[in-house]
Amino acid sequence: MPLPEISVEVSNLTRKFGDFIAVDDISFKVKRGEVFGFLGPNGAGKSTTIRMLCGIIPPTGGTGRVGGYSLGEENMKIKSIIGYMSQKFSLYDDLTALENLDFFSGIYPVPRNLRQNRIEEALEISRLGSRQDDITATLPVGLKQRLALVCSLMHRPEVLFLDEPTAGVDPISRREFWELIYRLSESGVTVFVTTHYMDEAEHCDRIALINAGKLITIGSPKQLKSNGQKILEIDCSNWQSAFEILRKSEGVIGECSLFGTKIHIMPKPYAETEIVKLLSSAGCDLISKREVMPSLEDVFVSFLSRGTE
Repeated sequence: MPLPEISVEVSNLTRKFGDFIAVDDISFKVKRGEVFGFLGPNGAGKSTTIRMLCGIIPPTGGTGRVGGYSLGEENMKIKSIIGYMSQKFSLYDDLTALENLDFFSGIYPVPRNLRQNRIEEALEISRLGSRQDDITATLPVGLKQRLALVCSLMHRPEVLFLDEPTAGVDPISRREFWELIYRLSESGVTVFVTTHYMDEAEHCDRIALINAGKLITIGSPKQLKSNGQKILEIDCSNWQSAFEILRKSEGVIGECSLFGTKIHIMPKPYAETEIVKLLSSAGCDLISKREVMPSLEDVFVSFLSRGTE
């Protein structure tokens, strides 16, 4: 069966738990080989969506296809062509790295005549060859996540679901982990990833923002930033006090946040005069103010704040 150009497709997908709507009538498509970011605050519905797409829990309503197979009707076929890992991926801490790879090659299952080659490939890709005999519990978190990723790839899945895979991982290990993701994408693997790190989201081909179970917007990082509200960047003396003063006046001037020692404000109409007055009254000298393009974090905050108005 030829690989479909659309790896993941959902239409009006919904999941309820009693009266609580965890995922609320969402629709989107993910292309083959795409790195697709799924962003939202805790409890937004990200993990529930992934569990439905993996065939772990059934949708309450709507339809979906993964790798061309229908959710609910062909779940076993879906499970055979996907990989899944999360922050809490179930490696066996009392086994060595090599033993974990051997175990998962049998679980998926990988044909016996291919297992040794797949294990060697996994060790090479993850650069764990020198640590293959180490007990997994002794490995640093970043190496554990690399091991978990290659364990989920033993059967060469077409679609890879990563649920907060780098939470708690140091920046260098996160960068190395994402280098692996890019290589997978270039080979045609579709990567569906949730993350709280905006720098990681910047490197996705497209991003969907979800909040309270609803899909808010979808697009490339560049599209989302270009469509976002312009940001007023304030540089002033005594920036800590300035930020506290401005944050207490958000209802008048608009949403504000810190970026280093600079203050970013999504200003309300005619707010600039009020901002200058507030800074002056607090004894904070204005060094500069300028309009800048929003960061992805600015866009994220802006869309979420609109959803709560």
